[in-house]
Amino acid sequence: MTVPERFDAIIIGTGQGGKPLAAALAKAGWKTAIVEREEKIGGTWTAIVEREEKIGGTCVVVGCTPTKTMIASARVAYLVNRAAEYGINTGSISVDQNVVRQRKRDIVKMFSGGSKRSIEKLEHNELIMGEASFAGPQEIEVSLNAGGTRRLTSDKIVINVGARPRAPDIPGLDSVPYLNSTTIMELDVVPEHLLVLGGGFIGLEFGQLFRRLGARVTVTDMADRLAKREDPDVSEELVKILREDGIDVSLNSTAKRVAHVNGIIQLTLETADGERTLEGSHLLVSVGRTPNSDSLNLAAAGIEAKSNGLIPVNERLETNVQGVFAIGDVNGGPPFTHISYDDFRILRDNFLDGGTTTTTGRLVPYTVFIDPQLARVGINETEAVAKGLNYQVAKMPMSHVARALEVDETRGFLKAIVDRDTKQILGCTVFGIEGGELMSMLEIAMMGKVPYTVLRDGIFAHPTLAEAFNNLFAKLD
Repeated sequence: MTVPERFDAIIIGTGQGGKPLAAALAKAGWKTAIVEREEKIGGTWTAIVEREEKIGGTCVVVGCTPTKTMIASARVAYLVNRAAEYGINTGSISVDQNVVRQRKRDIVKMFSGGSKRSIEKLEHNELIMGEASFAGPQEIEVSLNAGGTRRLTSDKIVINVGARPRAPDIPGLDSVPYLNSTTIMELDVVPEHLLVLGGGFIGLEFGQLFRRLGARVTVTDMADRLAKREDPDVSEELVKILREDGIDVSLNSTAKRVAHVNGIIQLTLETADGERTLEGSHLLVSVGRTPNSDSLNLAAAGIEAKSNGLIPVNERLETNVQGVFAIGDVNGGPPFTHISYDDFRILRDNFLDGGTTTTTGRLVPYTVFIDPQLARVGINETEAVAKGLNYQVAKMPMSHVARALEVDETRGFLKAIVDRDTKQILGCTVFGIEGGELMSMLEIAMMGKVPYTVLRDGIFAHPTLAEAFNNLFAKLD
């Protein structure tokens, strides 16, 4: 048997945690290997996707980067269609989906190519293209994309393999040309009628995106309201906005079967009023994601995984096997790029500086890039009630924000949860124009333990969105 090649660290996956970790370790003089395979897409439209080796993980290749690029195109279409509201007269507009797609491809290629070049030029680091699996607690076997295998060993192995779209067990789905969050971005036409199975944030982003590009869109979800982890008033405003945009929303609807008849997709739902069948030209299945741990042969290393494929870790991101760590989406933590990047910082500090950094108590901000943006950090009112906190709520509609009125973007609201005794901001939800940026300002206040009164009395440039904090927190007086 071939003697495995020894490295100081092996990283499986070039995602937002793996790539910077490889760079940090290599720059510190560690002999590092980082392994990346070709993206596994799944679904029945796989053939339409560009096939090439890409670096950067889910975010760069099939997640944040491409989706937000396409959402930008959709927003331009939205604004052009609203031009008359601003006194600007335009003619009829059309969408060239090939150009929308190519713009997305170009941005992904730029980001991914830059990541690959930065990895390849690192001294002490080797990029290995292939699929990794465990051959033992400290040993990896890589089936190389170019053919053949390599065996690697290290006392520190980091799993950063991410997740992929999940296909539900629905009768008939295997015989229907359905789309997932990867393949839908490769369409060269705008769907005539897009059916979205799953009202999660990914499904909503794509639903609104293609509605703005000209598709008729119907979103279905089995829950009684969208965004159930948010406060009920957020869910209510969300449905209101989607319906204002012309999106049909069907709640309390469970998919029973799917069929493809004469080129039309038929999605049959079980609702409170009985069965209902929707017909559409395209079907997007967006019901969650599956960890890419199933090809790792975890059993060979004795690594424990849950039945759903997630790999449990402790507060230092270590699995049940000493020296093996799991970061990013695969460990079951919040599935956000910035959390994966923070996972990298924890391992960097602990590996290189002998630190004791953990995940305990870290803030988890996120932004959903529907329009207007839905952003949140910290606890919401529902959680404050459940915890029995002595809290106050500051809430204000975006229609009370001067800047939002001036640019005619008044949908949504700001909402902050404040500790009644300490005046500290415990959390906020910003559902409005540039919600992610406004939420981030409040997150900075939370990190610095700045009481809400400082923002209430602060001087912000006029007219900016930030000065909304003056009026928002004045409501607590």
